[in-house]
Amino acid sequence: MRQQEVDGVPALLAPYNGPMIAGLTFRVGQVDETLPYRGITHLLEHLALHGRGLTDYHYNGSTGPIATTFTLQGGEDDIVAFLGGVCAALLDPPIDRLEAERSILRAEAAGRSGGVNEALPLWRYGSRDYGLLTYREMGLPRITGDDVRQWAETWFTRQNAVLWIAGDRIPEGLRLPLRDGVRRPVPAPSSALPVTPAYFQGDEGTVVFDGVMRRSVTGSVLAGVLERELFRGLRQEDGNSYTASASYDPRGDGFAVVTAFADVVPGKADAVLGGFVDVLAKLKVGRIDQADVDAVRAKAEDSFADPAVEVGMLPGRAINLLTGQPLLGVEELRAELHAVTAADVHAAFLEVHGSGLLQVPDGHGADWAGYTAAPTSSPTAVTGERFGNLIVSAEGVSAKFGDGAATVLFKECAIAVAFPDGGRQLIGHDGITIRIEPTVHPVPPEALRRIDAAVAEVTVWQPARDPASIPKPQQPDAKRAAGDRQPPGTGRLVGGILALVAATIALCCGGSWTWVVADNSDPELDVPFDAGSGILIAVCFAAAIGLGLFGVSLLRGRRQK
Repeated sequence: MRQQEVDGVPALLAPYNGPMIAGLTFRVGQVDETLPYRGITHLLEHLALHGRGLTDYHYNGSTGPIATTFTLQGGEDDIVAFLGGVCAALLDPPIDRLEAERSILRAEAAGRSGGVNEALPLWRYGSRDYGLLTYREMGLPRITGDDVRQWAETWFTRQNAVLWIAGDRIPEGLRLPLRDGVRRPVPAPSSALPVTPAYFQGDEGTVVFDGVMRRSVTGSVLAGVLERELFRGLRQEDGNSYTASASYDPRGDGFAVVTAFADVVPGKADAVLGGFVDVLAKLKVGRIDQADVDAVRAKAEDSFADPAVEVGMLPGRAINLLTGQPLLGVEELRAELHAVTAADVHAAFLEVHGSGLLQVPDGHGADWAGYTAAPTSSPTAVTGERFGNLIVSAEGVSAKFGDGAATVLFKECAIAVAFPDGGRQLIGHDGITIRIEPTVHPVPPEALRRIDAAVAEVTVWQPARDPASIPKPQQPDAKRAAGDRQPPGTGRLVGGILALVAATIALCCGGSWTWVVADNSDPELDVPFDAGSGILIAVCFAAAIGLGLFGVSLLRGRRQK
């Protein structure tokens, strides 16, 4: 790899025998946005690519968590025209295309499926910086042409860019007419987890775990070892999962996230969760098979032997340069890889597990494994006017549920989503969500106007909703207005406790009658064991078992999210 410069933009080159590939990467991505403007980077990327499609070669743009990249594979003249056109569009975005590209992004979002760890950023970080990766592009309706121009002027500058080329030279005549600016660091991560390792309930078909560690080659080895353990235990031995995988993803701030995933065969949630936690516990105590470490190392060695390995590393090296991380060559990486021991992998896993977050199937918990339930409610509620289970004050809004509450303070409101029918959705920085529905809550217009005024700076008006999607008062869950991190209701709790109390009474009755029948110490009180006694004892014990199982199922079925 060689380093050069084009118009003040650092350039990385790696030799390549195929058609030249060029990319222009900027240090700006989804984590740099805010919820009211969520999607602005992606929107500007689309605007910059408009009119660049008149080529016979492959071109693309991508907006990731911390970087945005424009790429083209083709002839040198095409690369010169493509990158020059992208830079010109970033200097003066085609705002006349704003509505058309906004519509395209909505269609793209409708066909996009979430990743295996889609929910974890919200639970770990809340609704800011890295937590934004969970959220859809909620700000699209609000973004104006002036917003787009200001975003381009702030982030898409020569000091915040790196050019990379797979080829033996920089194309003749290539110019990158970008404005001056400054290098932008990645944001410091926020936190919505007071205690780790923690867990929360997700959908029924997956178990997911992630944790944060200092960035190193050891982390990639750990991910490989973890994947082998999960696949062997959950797929090959138990047969309760089809997919079991793990990944290692640098975060851009000197740390990386190790993520593990397993899907669940229907009806096997308990078994998969137990097997998954067993694998984590095995690594925690240091039971790491040296053969697994050697196998992961050998697989990495095979990738290093690929003649195009330097080309494949170019985009990552561009991001490393933008984020101040070292640019290691293949031989340096190979040397670090060979130095990794099983003890190093164990130490890395202890760091990951200490910051761990576990997504368990709906209706399950992980307290038994040493994980703490992530917060699903707020520590306090506001004091003010009450409208059903909603409380509105000058400081914020709370939704009361049993002995808990969800609260969004106006000064900590990340976004207020507003609908023409009067529906509102307030999301706090911690990810706690409150929904206000006129069809469910008796909030008078003047109170709604006060709420709107308090959150006007972060309000995003949405198009009219389909009437069928508006909650109806008769719907069973209509009175539960808190959103994604709402606390559980009390119905299952009360029912579960009553069932367990009844089971205890039945058990005591069965035990007492068994003792009376079996006790022959006093002839005058001797009760013979006959068919009637046997039936009575059997009924008592059967009732105890049935009520006990029913009570446990009610308590385990309480949703945490």
